[in-house]
Amino acid sequence: MKQVFHSFEEAVRAIPDGAVLMVGGFGLVGIPENLIIALAKSGTSNLTVISNNCGVDDWGLVLLLRNKQIRKMIASYVGENKEFERQVLSGELEVELLPQGTLAEKIRAGGAGIPAFYTPAGVGTPLAEGREIRRFGGKDYLLEEALTADFSLVRAAKGDAMGNLVYGKTARNFNPMMAAAGRVTIAEVEELVEPGALDPEAIHTPGIYVQALVAGRQQKRIEKLTTKHKGGNG
Repeated sequence: MKQVFHSFEEAVRAIPDGAVLMVGGFGLVGIPENLIIALAKSGTSNLTVISNNCGVDDWGLVLLLRNKQIRKMIASYVGENKEFERQVLSGELEVELLPQGTLAEKIRAGGAGIPAFYTPAGVGTPLAEGREIRRFGGKDYLLEEALTADFSLVRAAKGDAMGNLVYGKTARNFNPMMAAAGRVTIAEVEELVEPGALDPEAIHTPGIYVQALVAGRQQKRIEKLTTKHKGGNG
């Protein structure tokens, strides 16, 4: 049986200053929003955060950014976030930007125990300057090292006390691979069920990758809501 926390604050209490975190989600879809809020309240600082993006202007990882809790951000997309832009331009935040496929593969490789791999993405760009390039089949490839984290914070629709997780629809973005790449993975679940309640064929993350769980409700905010007027053309 895995450790089940009774509050989000308790779940993040062991995360120390200077930790490397992976935080699941794509935009605002599938983010462990309550764990992020609890971490923002904790005051834990000097964090290196690996995530597809850093939230939007008022939600998600920007809550940590505003508190100056993030020292370095490793990400793929950094739009929708004025505070991120401000901190980068002022030199307050260290940023490593990666092609999204490269970021995903670096995380997947870390979870699989693969230390590095070659990819054509980035060859011939400033990303490749001063780095190892090898030629395979007449084409150049850039060496990329895998990513792992001290803690991975992920969100799932359902989880059981054995740590098995099921993600809802597009929340299966970075969450499964990050769960595998964290030394300690804490899962925020919408519903905590008894062992045996999950269909084994539907499990996306086996419990071996998860060390702790905490259950709670999410707001599930939408980044941009576009509506069509009834009877209108636009």
